[in-house]
Amino acid sequence: MNASSIISKVWSFCTTLRDDGVGYGDYLEQLTYLIFLKMADEYGRPPHNRDVGIPAEYNWQSLKSKRGAELEVRYVTLLRELGSKKGMLGQVFNKAQNKIQDPAKLYRLIDMIGETDWVTLGADVKGDIYEGLLEKNAEDTKSGAGQYFTPRALIRTMVECVRPEPGKTIADPACGTGGFFLAAYDFLTNSNNFQLNKAQKTFLKHDTFHGNEIVANTRRLCLMNMFLHNIGEIDGDAPVSSNDALVADGGQRFDYVLANPPFGKKSSMSFTNEEGEQEKDDLTYNRQDFWATTSNKQLNFVQHIRTMLKTTGRAAVVVPDNVLFEGGAGEIVRKRLLENTDLHTILRLPTGIFYANGVKANVLFFDNHEASKDPWTKEVWYYDYRTNIHHTLKKKPLRFDDLAEFIQCYNSANRHQRKETWHVDKAPEGRWRKFTYAELTARDKTSLDVFWLKDKSLTDLDNLPEPDVLAEEIIENLEAGLNSFREVLAGLGTSDKA
Repeated sequence: MNASSIISKVWSFCTTLRDDGVGYGDYLEQLTYLIFLKMADEYGRPPHNRDVGIPAEYNWQSLKSKRGAELEVRYVTLLRELGSKKGMLGQVFNKAQNKIQDPAKLYRLIDMIGETDWVTLGADVKGDIYEGLLEKNAEDTKSGAGQYFTPRALIRTMVECVRPEPGKTIADPACGTGGFFLAAYDFLTNSNNFQLNKAQKTFLKHDTFHGNEIVANTRRLCLMNMFLHNIGEIDGDAPVSSNDALVADGGQRFDYVLANPPFGKKSSMSFTNEEGEQEKDDLTYNRQDFWATTSNKQLNFVQHIRTMLKTTGRAAVVVPDNVLFEGGAGEIVRKRLLENTDLHTILRLPTGIFYANGVKANVLFFDNHEASKDPWTKEVWYYDYRTNIHHTLKKKPLRFDDLAEFIQCYNSANRHQRKETWHVDKAPEGRWRKFTYAELTARDKTSLDVFWLKDKSLTDLDNLPEPDVLAEEIIENLEAGLNSFREVLAGLGTSDKA
C-alpha cells in the first residue's frame, strides 16, 4: 500500500466515525494508541527483536485475536494497564479512554492500521498523516484544541530566524502538540542547512528536545507526533514532562527556547469552599528567580523562559499584546528584560491567524547574557505585520511566504547590519523600524506597544479588504470581545464569592 492510499484510508475512516459522533480529537487519540501498539509489535519482531516493555496480554496481538464485546473489554483494560507504565509508554497511555463504542468499528480501525508496516514507512509520510489530523482537530473550535496549535507558517518563520545549530538543546515549556520541535527538527535535518554526522544525528534524536505540557491528551499527541517524526524511542524516556513548568526552576539550562505559551489573562486553580461550592483562585508563583510576582501567566512564562536559557541562550516567544503595555508587574518585567537580555526584535502579528478568535500577538526575540551594570538591549527592531494586513483562517490563511520580507529584514546572518525600510521622508510605509533603549524606556510604563504606520481602512475606503474577509474579521472581533467579557464576568463572580 503506497503513502497516498494510506492517507486516504485514514481520512475516510475518520469521516465514518464522525457520523457516529467521534470527533477528530477522539479519532486522533485512538489512532495514537493503536499505531503505537502496532509499531511496538513491529519492533518486537526480526530484524529489531526489541523488548519494548508491553506485556503479552496487552500487546497488539491481544487485540487482533478478539471480536465484539470481548475486544472492547480487552481494549479498555489494555489502555488502563499501559497507562500505569513508566517512560514514553506510560505517558502515551496516561488517562487513556476508549472513545469508539461500536466494537465492529474498533475492529475495522485495528484491521486498517494492521495493514501497514509503520516502522518502515517514511517519517515524512507518517508525519503528514498525523500533522494533517492535528490541524483538522485544531479547526474543530468546539473542542478547544486550537489553543494548542500554532500556525505552522509562523513557527517555521521563528525557526528560520533563530536558526538552531546541531548538538544544542531546544526547549518549549508549553509545547502543545510539538510544532516548534518538529520545525526545528526539519531545519536541522535539511541538507541545505547542515550535513549531520552520526553523533549529531544521535543527539538530535535523543537529547535535543525538552518540553512541558500539563494537559494529558495534548501531551500524548505531542509525544506521538515527535515519535512519528523519528524523535525519541518507543521504549525510552519521554522528552515531554507532565509537570507545570512555572512551579519551579527545574535547574536545566538550554541553548534555545521556542514557545507560544497559553493565552488567557490569569492562571487559576479550582477548589471547593466550606459550603461545598467550586471556586477559583488566582495562582501566583513565588519564585526567587522571577523579577515580579504576578498571576498573569504570560508574564510568568516570559520570566521563566529567561531563567531556562544558558547565558548564551536565545529565545523566540509568542506573547499577547498585554505583555507589551500592562502596568505593574508588566512594567517591571519589560524593564528587566531590556536590561538583562538583548531584546533585539519584535514581530507584530495580525489578527486572523490563530484558531482563538481576535488574538493580538507578537513574537519577542531576545538573547540572554551574563549580568552587567549596563543594559544589554541597545535598540529594538520592530516589524509591523499587523497594520493594513488582513488574514482569516479560511479565506486567507497565513503562509510562510507572507513573512519572507520579515525574515530578510531580520538578517540572521548578521543582525548588526540591519537597515530600516521606514524613513520619515523617504519610505513612510516601511514596516521595519528601530527604537533605541532610551526612546523605549522614556515611554509611559516602558510600553513596548509601538505602531507608526497609518491604518488605511480609517481613511481610504478603496483599501478595505474583500467583503467576505471583512465579515469574517468582524465576526472574529465580536467573538473575541464576548470572550473577554465572559472573563470579566467570571472574575466578578469569583470576587463576589470571596
